[in-house]
Amino acid sequence: MFLYVLFCCVGVVHCYGNGLVSVVCDSMTPIHRSYSAQSTTAPFSITTDKTTFKEGDQITVLLSSQSGDQFEGFMLQARRVGSSTPIGTFTVTSNAQLLSCNGVANSAVSHTSNSKKSSVDAKWTAPTSGQLGDIKFGATFLKSFSTFWVGVKSSTVAYNGTGTSSATPTVANNGTGTSSATPTVANNGTGTSATPTVAYNVTGNYSATPNTLTVSSNPNCGKTKVCFSQPSNCDPAANTGCYFMAVQTTSIQSEMRIEMFGQASGYLAIGFSDDQEMGNDDIYICGKDSSGNLQVQHAFSTGKTAPTILSLVNVTDIKTVLMNGNINCSFTSRNAISTGSRATSASEYYLMIAAGPSASQGNIQIHTSRYVSSTKANLQVPSQVITDAEEFPAIVKAHGCLMLISWMTTGSIGMLIARYLKGVAKDHGCCGKDFWFMAHVFLMVLSVIATAIAFILVFAYEKDWSGGAHPVLGCLVMILSLIQPIVAAFRCEPQHEQRFVFSWAHSFIALAIKGLAVAAIFTGLALFEEYVEDGWMLKVMGGFVTWEALMYILQDLNLRAKKKDSEICNFGSTKPETVLLILFILGNLPFLIALLVGIGRT
Repeated sequence: MFLYVLFCCVGVVHCYGNGLVSVVCDSMTPIHRSYSAQSTTAPFSITTDKTTFKEGDQITVLLSSQSGDQFEGFMLQARRVGSSTPIGTFTVTSNAQLLSCNGVANSAVSHTSNSKKSSVDAKWTAPTSGQLGDIKFGATFLKSFSTFWVGVKSSTVAYNGTGTSSATPTVANNGTGTSSATPTVANNGTGTSATPTVAYNVTGNYSATPNTLTVSSNPNCGKTKVCFSQPSNCDPAANTGCYFMAVQTTSIQSEMRIEMFGQASGYLAIGFSDDQEMGNDDIYICGKDSSGNLQVQHAFSTGKTAPTILSLVNVTDIKTVLMNGNINCSFTSRNAISTGSRATSASEYYLMIAAGPSASQGNIQIHTSRYVSSTKANLQVPSQVITDAEEFPAIVKAHGCLMLISWMTTGSIGMLIARYLKGVAKDHGCCGKDFWFMAHVFLMVLSVIATAIAFILVFAYEKDWSGGAHPVLGCLVMILSLIQPIVAAFRCEPQHEQRFVFSWAHSFIALAIKGLAVAAIFTGLALFEEYVEDGWMLKVMGGFVTWEALMYILQDLNLRAKKKDSEICNFGSTKPETVLLILFILGNLPFLIALLVGIGRT
């Protein structure tokens, strides 16, 4: 086990040793746990054999060490000045490999192993058509797992061709190895354009002084915008409880106008994903900083942990409003969407909305609200109707409810009757069987049937093994629940000398089922409350377990008193064990109803 854990750790540390780092094409930032890029001047440089180029030209690019240091990994791209989109194609030697970024083959170069390198060269070929302009080569150098430099730039290679050159903003270096550009301001729809004041924040992103922003609304949804909201088709202009996002693509390639609206104590985020689970998602966050002002951030999610913050790069015309607890942000982005290179279509994604609190320093915390679209949205086809995917479908909720009824009510009452109420109405019953026995068998059969139905429902829905402790516990409960009646069917007569074997086996299996069922319920409720901070259903279940334990203790004390021809309490003609059973049932119902309602509302 120790060696297995050790090997797993090695796999995490060297997860990009093969250089297949397309997942970070946009940011070019290694995802190395809590490590961040160095702020010092990199001991490596990028040089080119030409200072100008035109369509179809070939340039030799050399990555080399300036101080004798060696690098283990690298990533190289060419980008137009002021753009975040790779341009042109590369050819390489045996020391490097080609990558596809943003759907463009051979648009980036990376290492093939983590061996030490002093220099690497590659040849870059300029496009023969399209919008061209001055370029810079940018690279990330990885000296070790924890030491790396991002945004190392070459000198500008000027474009002197005959094609149309695109206007680019003036770029100034900010001293951290990355470039900071005055963003282009898009028209605001009124015939004028307002240039927002742009400041540089601690995360390396732009934050804009809020302009006058009209609350997002949905009249153009399905016409010019792809919209997703919760509740479905809600209008944020009229409903303050509406969570809303809209994406409007333009004729300019990779440009999107994004709007988001929702109630949140700290931040609101929208995401683009290849599936309906967290991880490998392209995210934009609009949240409060340490001063309570709203800032827009670009991020990449690597799982159910805090996302990695990226540079905003080509995000412009940022507008934010915070009013009555509602966050309203809009901006224009020309960043390509990156989702870990798992998308089947470059423009089809599941849409996500999340909201939650943020710490005093502005760091986002785990979200308290999360909504995911039921289908992928094609951002180029606004006419699509995008609806919310139910986080827990009715069939999964039915599974949970049946398990609660089985092992909080029918199973628990059946076990109490078998252990403590054998002396009540003794020798009274039907078909030669006492009432306690008939009640016990009936309740336990109901429990087994309900457990089997719940078991079948969830497997029919998942059609696969979901992993984790909950399904393992559920399977054990199901297996033992089927074994128990089989053992009971072949029991010997009460007077048989081997009867104690059955009694011990029956009691042991019952105890095992009860313990496993309670553990399965706790782990199941934890799944329902995965993104809920207070975890109130788990607390209710804890209260029920305490209540049940108290009833067992009182019943046991009464049983011991009866063996001494005494009683813990006198209720006249009504037996104390009957009173305790009724009390257990009355106390059981509030716990059960609370949990059933809680599951229904998830």
